[in-house]
Amino acid sequence: MSIEQIKKGDELTQSLDIVNDNITRLKELFPEVFTEGKIDFKVLQDILRDETETEEEYYRFTWAGKTQARREAHKPSTGTLRPAKEESVNWDTSQNLYIEGDNLEVLKLLQKSYSNKVKMIYIDPPYNTGKDLLYKNDFSDNLSSYLEYTNQKNDNDQLLTTNPDTHGRYHSDWLSMMYSRIRLSRNLLIDEGFIVLTIDHFELHNLIKICDEIFGEGNRIVNVTIQHNPKGRNQAEFFSENIEYMLIYSKKINLAKFNQVAISEDVLKTFNEHDDEGKFRWEDYIRARTSWSRQNRPNNWYPIYVSEDGKTISHIPFTNSIELFPKNRNGEFSWKNIQESFAELNSKQKFRVLKDGTEFKIQHKYYEQEVLKNLWIDKKYQSEFYGTNVIKGLFGSNVFSYPKSIHAVKDILKIITKDNDIVLDFFSGSGTTAHSTIQLNSEDNGNRKFIMVQLPEFTDTKSDAYKHGYKTITEIGKERIRRAGKKIAEENPDKARDLDTGFKVFKLDSSNIKGWDGNPDNLEQSLFDSQDNIKTDRSEEDVLFEILLKYGLDLTLPIEEKIIEGKKVFNVGLGALFICLADGITNKVAEGIGAWKQEINPETCRVIFKDTGFTDVEKTNAVQTLKRFGINEIKSI
Repeated sequence: MSIEQIKKGDELTQSLDIVNDNITRLKELFPEVFTEGKIDFKVLQDILRDETETEEEYYRFTWAGKTQARREAHKPSTGTLRPAKEESVNWDTSQNLYIEGDNLEVLKLLQKSYSNKVKMIYIDPPYNTGKDLLYKNDFSDNLSSYLEYTNQKNDNDQLLTTNPDTHGRYHSDWLSMMYSRIRLSRNLLIDEGFIVLTIDHFELHNLIKICDEIFGEGNRIVNVTIQHNPKGRNQAEFFSENIEYMLIYSKKINLAKFNQVAISEDVLKTFNEHDDEGKFRWEDYIRARTSWSRQNRPNNWYPIYVSEDGKTISHIPFTNSIELFPKNRNGEFSWKNIQESFAELNSKQKFRVLKDGTEFKIQHKYYEQEVLKNLWIDKKYQSEFYGTNVIKGLFGSNVFSYPKSIHAVKDILKIITKDNDIVLDFFSGSGTTAHSTIQLNSEDNGNRKFIMVQLPEFTDTKSDAYKHGYKTITEIGKERIRRAGKKIAEENPDKARDLDTGFKVFKLDSSNIKGWDGNPDNLEQSLFDSQDNIKTDRSEEDVLFEILLKYGLDLTLPIEEKIIEGKKVFNVGLGALFICLADGITNKVAEGIGAWKQEINPETCRVIFKDTGFTDVEKTNAVQTLKRFGINEIKSI
């Protein structure tokens, strides 16, 4: 009995094939539109009838290159992410990721492992300034172009591309760059998730149109105006720009829900008490407004009964109870809730009685919240003080231009995320989102996890960053997270033990498996590769994490190593997957894996070997042994 070998073209040799995935869904919905494996659009049009657009003129948004951008978003990647332990912090325990690479390829690679897992995406994409668009748009070979740019293929030290305003497709190039990436990112959001995008005025209208198309106009939540630079810029010819915009879209508006929090420092100070549910303040339970009069809100007019000492409160009369109604010298009004809601809240001890002489006043716990506004002008959002100065405080120099205010990012995190939510930023720049996530976790005891993605863009040789030894933006981002994490832990020693200030570093590269990347040089080389198909400069851990990506497993799953009969075996996800990539594997290794599996007793279990790792006889015996232990999914690479 042989082991099924994973070969080029198999599902596990590339990222998720979104087109085929969607075709499968279409077959489930409309099986009748398929004939001999192809889609009959006429039949589909007949089924959808009035829902199809047939007029030549209709409302739509397009540009030169949109079709290519859409196709590229659906094209699988054959690349991989290689671990860089030496650049990581707390590799064995951290649940955070920092990924170096072209975010288009990285987003493709994350499709299997992180589909429907991210609560919030925050991005501050490159503004279309006419000089610094560094993302390739011809889509001929995105991964190859990236490897050349990062000097992994040859001595090419040029930018991927620039986008001068003299270029004929100035807006189109920027739109294509953004469209494919945003389209891919939507798949990663949970149904209750949100995407947050900051932008200046120049491409605001275009970004709104892109997001309206990808997320749906009905899922547009708000466009927040943030005053990040009150002084403005002196060189402005007409009006000096001192604001930027923050677009927020939900994935599914019917499931969208913000946290009830306060982000204004003045408002936050008023919540000066705390219980197990959070910060609160006491407020009068009566609503003494004309719109809340007894006539307007009859269901909110009812008696509340209290004892003479004010210690007992009930919606049911009791011995010697005093009957209170929502009225004062100005008239008859209403309570804030109907009687059933009052009874439920009262059972949870949310009320108190204040007595002033013979007067009784009922108050309730009003928990931290605020009416959110779409104009943010607080000083804490100014990038000069809370962006640039934060960088200077960490590095001693301004090594990054125009970093975001840490408060602007932290506040939107506070509004949208909590507990164990995952936050993704695929234009992570200096790492403000990661810094803000750790900071917020330290403040509210959260366990949010971040995924940062950044192109290792070269810094200007004349910049402070370059002079201080930072040759790429990713070097700045990683070092900022290291320093910020250390500083936050030092400032919160009582929380440092449980606070995740680390991150695992991965770097985009071509596949570790010869043939999987689709670039065999010639027949002779292909035949040679079949003898040992793992590239000579790649480690077993490189291959391990590629398998995790292609299988759709979380890159932060617990991984345990054990030496069985002299061979290293990886146990991923508490027995969900065993991997052995050694040479000279014997049946005794399979026996050891089977015994390890029995010890852990996982719900499902798979095993992957290197195909050239054992002889045909040992391979056959290993399969029989593993099946005896209840392991039926056995593959080789």
